[in-house]
This record gives sequence, C-alpha cells and structure tokens, in this order.
Amino acid sequence: MALDDDDWDLSAEEFDSLERDAFQKLTQQRVNSASTCSSSSSSYPSFDLFQVPQSFPNNYNSNCSFQSSPAKPISNSLPNKVAPLSPGTRVLPPSVPCKVNLGEPLKELPKITVKFFLHASGNIAAKFPYDQAVVGAVRKIPKATWYAKERLWMFPIPSLSSAEKVLHETSGVNIEVENLDPLVHRAIAAASVVPDLRDQYDRIPRCIESKLLAFQREGAIAVASCVRDCWPVLIITPSSLRLQWASVSAVLNSVSKKVDLAKNNMIQQWLNIPSSDILVVLSQCGGTNKSGFTIVSSNAKGTIHLDGLFNIISYDVVPKIQNLLMASEFKVVIADESHFLKNAQAKRTSASLPVIKRAQYAILLSGTPALSRPIELFKQLEALYPDVYKSVHEYGNRYCKGGTFGLYQGACNHEELHNLMKATVMIRRLKNDVLSELPVKRRQQVFLDLAEKDMKQINAFFRELEVVKGKIKACQSKEEVDSLKFTEKNLMNKIYTDSAEAKIPTVLDYLGTVMEAGCKFLVFAHHQSMIDSIYQFLLKKKVGCIRIDGSIPTVARQAYVTEFQEKDSIKAAVLSIKAGGVGLTLTAASTVIFAELSWTPGDLIQAEDRAHRIGQVSSVNIYYLLANDTVDDIIWDVVQSKLENLGQMLDGHENTMEVAASQPRSSPAKQKLAFSQPGSSPSKQKTPDSYMKRCNSREDPENQPKFKNPRH
Repeated sequence: MALDDDDWDLSAEEFDSLERDAFQKLTQQRVNSASTCSSSSSSYPSFDLFQVPQSFPNNYNSNCSFQSSPAKPISNSLPNKVAPLSPGTRVLPPSVPCKVNLGEPLKELPKITVKFFLHASGNIAAKFPYDQAVVGAVRKIPKATWYAKERLWMFPIPSLSSAEKVLHETSGVNIEVENLDPLVHRAIAAASVVPDLRDQYDRIPRCIESKLLAFQREGAIAVASCVRDCWPVLIITPSSLRLQWASVSAVLNSVSKKVDLAKNNMIQQWLNIPSSDILVVLSQCGGTNKSGFTIVSSNAKGTIHLDGLFNIISYDVVPKIQNLLMASEFKVVIADESHFLKNAQAKRTSASLPVIKRAQYAILLSGTPALSRPIELFKQLEALYPDVYKSVHEYGNRYCKGGTFGLYQGACNHEELHNLMKATVMIRRLKNDVLSELPVKRRQQVFLDLAEKDMKQINAFFRELEVVKGKIKACQSKEEVDSLKFTEKNLMNKIYTDSAEAKIPTVLDYLGTVMEAGCKFLVFAHHQSMIDSIYQFLLKKKVGCIRIDGSIPTVARQAYVTEFQEKDSIKAAVLSIKAGGVGLTLTAASTVIFAELSWTPGDLIQAEDRAHRIGQVSSVNIYYLLANDTVDDIIWDVVQSKLENLGQMLDGHENTMEVAASQPRSSPAKQKLAFSQPGSSPSKQKTPDSYMKRCNSREDPENQPKFKNPRH
C-alpha cells in the first residue's frame, strides 16, 4: 500500500518492522483457524500460503497479484494440511484472495512521483510518497540521508546525476522524476565545476591570517590575497568610495582647491604592498598626495595606464575606458556596491559586465544586491555565470512574475531563488551574525498633519489621476494608451513633489523640537526643495551642520564626514537619500530622521545604516515623518511589500520595516524624542488605487471633513 508523505512520519526501517509484525500476527491467526485450501487447477494449484522474502519484491502489486513468476508453494501436501512456517513466511488474509496469474496480461506498474528541489541547506532534497522500492533506490544514492524533521531524503549536489540514474534504473515501480528547473540545473552544474577557493586559504600570508575574524575570511581582501599570482586587481566602485577603498582619511577643501590625500592605507596595511602600487582614477587631481598613491585623472587627454597592483576606478569611468580595460584583461575584478549594475539599460552596466565576465576571479560586494525586486539581480548573476543566466526571459518567467508595474517587475519562487543563490553564488553575512555587539536599531513613525490648503492640491491631483486611469482602461488604441501613460507618470511625479512641498512647514516644526534635545542627528530627504529648506532652516537657527547631496563633489564628501564625526559644534547632517545613503560613516549621531520616503526600500535601509554600523556605541533611533492622507501612505506599504519579497529572496524569510512605536498624531511641537505608546501602522494600501478612489469619491473639498483623526 502506498502512503502519502503527509500520512507517514516513520523511517523505512520502522515501516518494515511494523509490516513484519502485522504479518506474523496474521500467520498465527491463520494457523489457529487452518482450513483447507481448494485447488483452482490440476496443473497449477492456488495456495493461500507462499514463501516470500522479508520485504516485498519490487513487482509486488497492491491487489496481491504477482506479475512475474509465481512464488514457490511451501507444500504440495493434502489441502487440509498447513505447512510449517519458515522465517520470512507471510500469510495473506483470507479476505484477500491471491492468485498466480500465468498467461494473463501484466498489471500496470504503480506510479510514484519523486520531486527533486534545492534545499535551504544547499543539498538536493527528494520528496515522494512512501514506497519501499523507491526508498531502496534512494538509499543507493551516494551520501543520501533521511532528514526526519522535514521527512525528506537529502544528498549533496554532486550526487544529483547518480540520483537520476539510480531512479531511472529501478525496476518494479514506475518512477516519475520531477526534476529541477532547467535554469537551476544549469546553475548547479556550473557552480560544481568551480574550484573552491577555501582550498587555497593556506596561501593567505600569516600576517593577514592572524588579523582576520571568522566572517572576514570570505571577504574580498582575504580572497584577493589567496590568488596573488593572478594580480593586478581591478576594483570598480561608486565614485564616493574610491578613496575609501584606498582607505584614505582625506582632508579636502573644495573641488577647486587642494586635494590632500592622506594617511592610512588599508590595502597596504592588510596586504603589505607599497602605496605607490595603488592606483586611483580621479576626476580631480590637484593638491598634495602625502600617502604616495598613484593618481590618474579620468579627464587626461592621453592614454590612461592602469599599471598598479590595485587599480581603483568608478562605475562612471568604465564606459570611457572600456577598451583599455578589455585589453588589460584583469584576472581579479572586485565590483563594490554591485547593485549599481541592476539597470540593464545603463551605460555603466553594459560597459562593466564584459570586464567582469573576462575575469578569472570576480567578486561582487553589496549589502543590498537587490533594492526592490528580483529582476535587479539578473545582470549581477549574468556577470558571474554568463553561460547560465543568458536569457532574461527565462529568469524573469521563473522568478519575476506577478508585478503590476511592467514586465518582470514582480516576484515569485522566492524560496528557490534564495536557495539557488546561497548554493551557487551568495555568501550572505547579516549584521546580527557578524556584529553581535552592535547596539539595537529602532524605528518609529511620526505622523504629521498638513494644512488644508496644501491637502486641496494633493487631493485634486489624485482625482485627476483616477480619471486618467479610467481612460487607460477604456481606450483600445496603443498610441492613446502610451500618451495617457505619460500623463499618468507626470501626475504621479506631481503628487510626489507636492507631498514634499506640503510637508516642509511641519517637518521644520518637528526639527525644531529635535534641536532642543541638543543631540547630533542625521536628516534624510529626497526632493531638492525639502533639502534646501531644511539646510537653510538650520543655518538660520545657527545650528552647525553639513550638507551632502548631488551638488557636493564626491571628493569633498569625506571632509564633511570627518567634520561631523570629530567636531562637537556640528550637530546636524542634511543628506539626500541617494548621495548620502551609501559609503559614509556617521556614527557620531544616534538619531536618524527621514523627512521623506523613497520608493526603494534598499535606499532607506542603507541610509539608516550610516549611523548603525561599526563604531556606533548607542542605540540608533530612526524616525519616519509621514503625512496623513498623502502619498506617504502608499509609499510605506509599497516599501513593506517589496521588503517582504526581498527578504524571502535574499535571507529566506520575509523582512519588514519593523516599527517599535509611533508618535502621537498631534502637533509636531508637542512631540518629544522619547518613545510613546505603540500606535497603529499606516492603512494597508498595496497599490495607489484604493487611495485614489477614496479621494475621487469625495465631494467638494470645501465641504470635506478635516483629515486629522488617527487612522485605525
């Protein structure tokens, strides 16, 4: 009898033992009530008693009819005699007559489906309903083990081909193998032939080995030290991190003044190489060079020579010197913040990928490899395994279905993608795993009430947007749809911008409360109008502050960071979410404020972590300023939805922007930095539709109620 996998939680050995006990009892009952056995044929008598092995043979059918040669009868003695039972003898119950079917068509073999899938442990798992013949076959797979907790058989990836062969050759049962997806199969096969670099870790110089923490052994510098015979190394990084990769503590004035490249060289410290062998390509090369790095201008008219042992360039420079990079044939390429390659249409992506593909050793680094959705991983995976990830449609159909904002903008098969990356390309190191002593990070929502006059304009835009969406659904002309889509996008941008404009007075009011506490703080925003207003407000209040946004040259940003970190008089850092959210260490502050939201959760988390990183000694309190009944409601839920997908894909479980407590929805002037009682989270609106319908259904705005009440 075949049991479904949900019906059994015993091992095959336990089932076999139970089966033997049952038949022994039946045998005893049969002996106690022995009766004569009638003969069905003079030539081929039928017996109720047969000599059978300890386990049923593979050709045993559930209707008790043997499909091959009949079992040997125990005795041809008189029908009223019962032969003595030898070990292994089984008696079939009288209610289930058994025959030897000779000359009849063979019965169809029982069909068992065996499903292979990639397990979170990195092994291949096999799942199937209990069948002793299949269990026997699976036992023959090299290193196959029974995992009782999940009721699965598992074996290492190299045993996959053997598993397929073993099941194919199993007789007596019709085994249908539900194999791995072709993309998964190719990725596993490609990864299995790549040599494990850990076998070369004995090449790490002893002076480096002694300094490494456990999690640092798999870091880029340690790996690079293992393959020293393949140097020189190319490092591609965002512009703001070039000097940081050379670990320069810079003292910079402005872009038009001197550039003082400074003191500490981390690559030299770890790898013990002369600083002159570290080449950095900069757009500005004026000033002194106390550290002795080789500095090359990306604007040089002549040919750039990348002849350092470590050559550090920005993503933006790659398209300009792609021919040079391809000709240089760097065998070791490190791409930092590799999510910069998420956009397939970007020039830096199309120029960087061929360089990375040609490398013998390619190392991609990112704390947030995908900022919003699985499609952002494709180009990074292609860079590592171009022969596997060669069709965006194959990848998209497998992992990116279900979105409502365009082709492959959704997410599906999260668990499989997570397990695949973990088994083949990804070393995922979370802060909780490597920085156990890092203080806690707590988020809080602060709800702001906007002026009625500002809400009128926002609501009007939402009503107009709803009308446009209705027209899109109704029209059948592609040209008209494209035109309306363009209008829709412009309206969404206006709503986003207007929401920022409307929030400015209440944001400044809230910052006034923060300033009273006298602590250092970071404040992030997106729109230029918000950034300008906050910066001018702080200057007017005579609060020492720095500003880092797109208008500040990348070579000057480290000077501002140093100023914020070291000077007590500098209380605030006004930062754009994009420019100030990556690569900066601002641990002098333990208070982080978001005046606006970004649609991209990865941008928000990276911005949070400017304060929540190594060197932080205090708990980090993060405040999200949300305006009731504006686009903030929608963005927050979109961010949460994206985080759930990203968490399943990258970490194997859902992530959320967990909020510890919410401030009361009262005037910001009355709100203090201390935590209040927990409040309700924003209403669940997974798309803008529900909110726009609510706005559209309102009557004349002049007669509408005031939207200052808490949401429930």
